[in-house]
Amino acid sequence: MFKKILIAEDFQDTNKGIVNALENRLQIEDIQEELYCDKAYNRFKVAFLNGEPYELLITDLSFKEGPVERKLTSGQSLINAVRSVDPSIRVIVNSMIDSPADINPLFTDQQINGYVCKGRNGLNELITAIQEVHQNRTYVSPQINLNSGNSVFELDKYDLLILQDLAEGFTKKEISEKLKLQNISPNSESTIDKKVSRLFDAFGAKNTHHLIAKLIKQGRI
Repeated sequence: MFKKILIAEDFQDTNKGIVNALENRLQIEDIQEELYCDKAYNRFKVAFLNGEPYELLITDLSFKEGPVERKLTSGQSLINAVRSVDPSIRVIVNSMIDSPADINPLFTDQQINGYVCKGRNGLNELITAIQEVHQNRTYVSPQINLNSGNSVFELDKYDLLILQDLAEGFTKKEISEKLKLQNISPNSESTIDKKVSRLFDAFGAKNTHHLIAKLIKQGRI
């Protein structure tokens, strides 16, 4: 079982409930919690540099603003930050979001290992998710059908940003450089390539020109 876990969750009561469940039911030796993504990242980075890395990150996606200015404002940005330091860390997202269209990219683009939808059975599912991920298996809350998100694919702001640049003739490498200059993440060329491939699959496109033409015809862009 994992020996060292980092939890990022902006509700302290939720944090305490998770910590108590993990200590009592899984006998985890070292569990640390943070209410802000920046503090979670700093704690993670210090541990990694000291040769005592966390093995698992459990994070929410949405974090409310606090009294201190934030650099990392979401669970997605925290995942990107910790993965830039330690690509091997396992990640479980623990969130209220239940839309397959929003959850699928977390697996395809950010390569998370598990997704738990908060609810009445959320803590039990989180325990199961940790056990499954420890065995190198992927976990998704049973009430979520990720396949149902394929028929109605919602484009987010990041999708539209990439599509606009593709339509203007920019290469994936050039788009990556543009995103880096604008401090927009994720911004690696490989991430953009995965994003575009996912759009190809979602809209049945053969290439970039075919994708753009389809989306224009559908009034998506």
